[in-house]
Amino acid sequence: MGTPLWNPPNRFVGTDIDWEEPPPPAHLEVREDDAQGALSRNDSPDVGFEWSVNPYRGCTHGCAFCYARPTHEYLGLGAGTDFERVIVVKRRAAELLREAFEKPSWTGKPVVFSGVTDCYQPLERTYGITRACLEVCAAYRNPVGIITRAALVARDLDVLERLHGHGAVRVTFSLSIPDPAVQRAIEPGAPPPELRLRAMKVLADAGIPVGVSVAPVIPGLNDHMIPEALKQARAHGARWAWLTALRLPGAVAPVFERRVREAFPDRAERVMNAIRRMRNGGMLPPADGAEARVNDSRFGARMRGEGPAWDAAERLFEIWRDKLGYEPLLPAPDPSPFRRPGRKRQLELFE
Repeated sequence: MGTPLWNPPNRFVGTDIDWEEPPPPAHLEVREDDAQGALSRNDSPDVGFEWSVNPYRGCTHGCAFCYARPTHEYLGLGAGTDFERVIVVKRRAAELLREAFEKPSWTGKPVVFSGVTDCYQPLERTYGITRACLEVCAAYRNPVGIITRAALVARDLDVLERLHGHGAVRVTFSLSIPDPAVQRAIEPGAPPPELRLRAMKVLADAGIPVGVSVAPVIPGLNDHMIPEALKQARAHGARWAWLTALRLPGAVAPVFERRVREAFPDRAERVMNAIRRMRNGGMLPPADGAEARVNDSRFGARMRGEGPAWDAAERLFEIWRDKLGYEPLLPAPDPSPFRRPGRKRQLELFE
């Protein structure tokens, strides 16, 4: 029958449908994005990049914890099944990216793919927008960072190799839940861990720098899996690793809690209380007597947790990261190898 239609209330829409009977199934719908630019600028000090390209809005991976879910509310859509089934595609992204690179103000700063939703979600097989954008980056030798949960990235090995020839690419695979059963419950549309690891090895064997993101860490659910995630990724070629804490901003919180309670009814309350402790200084109820929160939006705090459980998770990560010989995150090339196509040929005319 398919996934039932369900969305938490949209903060920008004054009305919500209260179904008298079971809601209809959510069907995949693809819409066109008429945006006039391909690059998005990030001003958060917690994120290690300034510019990103997001060919798709919404994501059929359907990860319950996806912090991008509230962005669908700006489109008048829901952060629940709308986010997973109404996908907005930026067909002109490659053309717009080329225009951005041609502007005199562009100096070749790194561009990250999947700064919001996964650039290699299943629709990429049909639309090829991410590949087209990478082709542009390769032509201009612009440094690229990719963060993905998808094995489809291995399809574009030829383009990645061209970028790597200029030291201009790094790929990070998200692998926070190496247990396939738990992963399927929380990330129902994302490829299983085995396929991600297989793709990681394909890239690593070809010399492409790859790493692993153990994110998000969900206390009481996957924090004990940190060593296994690091071991598996290292065995498949990962060179660097990082972790971040679970974030549940806005409408993400009810989506996540609903999924956890449906999938793990026996431990859902324990997981939610562990998250509350992580976001309230390790105490429940909070020391100031306020209502226990499940998110912390403050810069410097939102990617990390607080309290004994989070400290233990961080220490566990650090021990295994060092034990397995992970390296620091590969920095972007400096100076940038960025060049506009044809510039060398023009200069040769004067020689």
